[in-house]
Amino acid sequence: MADIKTRDAVKGTIKTLDKAAIAGERMKSAYAKTKDKAEQGYYAEENSPTEYASDKVSRASGCIKDEGIHQLNKQGQKNAQTTKENIGRAKDKIAEFKTKRAVKAVEQKKAKAVAEQNGSLIRNGAASRSPVPDVPRQGEMPQTQTGASQLIKTRQQGKKTIKTTARNAEKTVKTTAKGTVKATEKGVKTAGATSKTAIKTTEQTAKAAQKTAKASVKAAQKTAQTAKATAKATAEATKTTVRATIAAVKAIIAGTKALISALIAGGWVAIVIILIVVLLGCAVSLFGGGSESTSYTPVSAEVEAYTPLIQKYAKQYGIPEYVELIKAVMMQESGGKGSDPMQAAEGSFNKKYPHEPNGIKDPEYSIECGVQELKATLTSAEVESPIDMERIKLALQGYNFGNGYISWAKNNYGGYSYANAVEFSTMQAARLGWEKYGDTQYPAHVLRYYPYGRAFTSGGNQAIVEVALTQLGNEGGEPYWSWYGFDGRVEWCACFVSWCSEQCGYLESGIIPKFSLCSDGVDWFKGKGQWQDRNYEPQAGDLIFFDWGNDGSIDHVGIVEKCENGTVYTVEGNSGDACKQQSYPVGSSSIYGYGVPIY
Repeated sequence: MADIKTRDAVKGTIKTLDKAAIAGERMKSAYAKTKDKAEQGYYAEENSPTEYASDKVSRASGCIKDEGIHQLNKQGQKNAQTTKENIGRAKDKIAEFKTKRAVKAVEQKKAKAVAEQNGSLIRNGAASRSPVPDVPRQGEMPQTQTGASQLIKTRQQGKKTIKTTARNAEKTVKTTAKGTVKATEKGVKTAGATSKTAIKTTEQTAKAAQKTAKASVKAAQKTAQTAKATAKATAEATKTTVRATIAAVKAIIAGTKALISALIAGGWVAIVIILIVVLLGCAVSLFGGGSESTSYTPVSAEVEAYTPLIQKYAKQYGIPEYVELIKAVMMQESGGKGSDPMQAAEGSFNKKYPHEPNGIKDPEYSIECGVQELKATLTSAEVESPIDMERIKLALQGYNFGNGYISWAKNNYGGYSYANAVEFSTMQAARLGWEKYGDTQYPAHVLRYYPYGRAFTSGGNQAIVEVALTQLGNEGGEPYWSWYGFDGRVEWCACFVSWCSEQCGYLESGIIPKFSLCSDGVDWFKGKGQWQDRNYEPQAGDLIFFDWGNDGSIDHVGIVEKCENGTVYTVEGNSGDACKQQSYPVGSSSIYGYGVPIY
């Protein structure tokens, strides 16, 4: 029966621990529910601001933490109280059980002692009833008296044994009770420590959840910012496209008006020319060219605002069909800004203001002078129509250099070329002691804003070839490696290519890199995705790289002049320490590959 009660006490303790485990499960369930609510709150409205999501997640994380701690404290207090009550009941039962067992043991020993005493008396009595009693000697006690004394001593020893047994039993009960109480208290302390650990773990989990939520919110904010930036960029691109389309439509309208004027005047040749201009100009304006470098770029709103004045003076000075070309010139000169938008102060038609940059202080007078200046160059270059692009290039370069260039180019070369523009610029700079004279790329710079002429303009890839051809026969390479920045001679093939690129404005625009090591040039074009292997059939202006030993080491670079009938023709610097023309079969093992600039 006592064993059953003891097991019941142990079961009570086990139930207490089970309740603690149940509390932990309830806490986890509460955490999971709260987390679900937090997630539902976060995703409830896809179009809500990021900050709103951040607040909801933070509040949800706080609720997880508070709910977990509250559940553990509540259940822990309840478990502690239950455990204390079980300990009290266990103490009472154990004490009662031990006391009864000790008393029973004492009674059993006492009964045993009495039985032994009675047996001793019987044995002594039988001895005193002997039929022939002995006569005691002098000084001896009779046998009857001796038996009685032994009986008294036996009883005294029995009482002493009973007391000793009782004391031992009581001591055993106390020791056992203390051990049980200590073990139970230790179990309670362990349960408390477990509860505290669980609380700390819950707090840490809640903090981790908050940290994760904040990180998620930051990521969402970053994504939102990226999306805004992308949307902004898309909007800007759309605006640019819309502006280009509007400009194209305006060009169509301008062309149509010119056509109507020509019909009224009866100029049938002009009608055909203007019709071609309108059709081709519209196609180029609306759909662009084959690459970014050949696509039409609309003029600015500031330039468009001057259209009525441009039309006024173009008609007054007899070039009404060149309104779009005048606008393109203004765009290149000033973008329509400032008091001298045509930059005509230094021209011969300025009679009112100082002949210095931005000397004119009246925009309308600048336009009047600029229109006269452009008409003079168009006449000197013998331009026949708005699509006579080769002569228009000559006229435009004359607008930048001065009319003296036009007569010089016609007399020496029969017309315009980029190479002779570079030559004239170099000659004039040396004569005047200037570092640079004019803009050698002026026609290309203006024509990007001219909607009619792009369909008739060859690509910019030919310019670098023309520059390279002007350098044939140069030996030693000093102009190229010293320009690059070297104090003494180096292997200068790459310096030569870089110098030619700089003369065309390709370094500044990022079309070709500045490099002195051939391998750096290869890496740049490969990194841009503008690389072709040796079997490629190149075009004029491509850069050709060589590997003489076919060992993967890039040894030399040149400029492709042309590719005809399976043969690649090149212009190379440092070919025998000079600028020379060379040729190779397409796919030659000496060719490493080609860099293909996007002109």
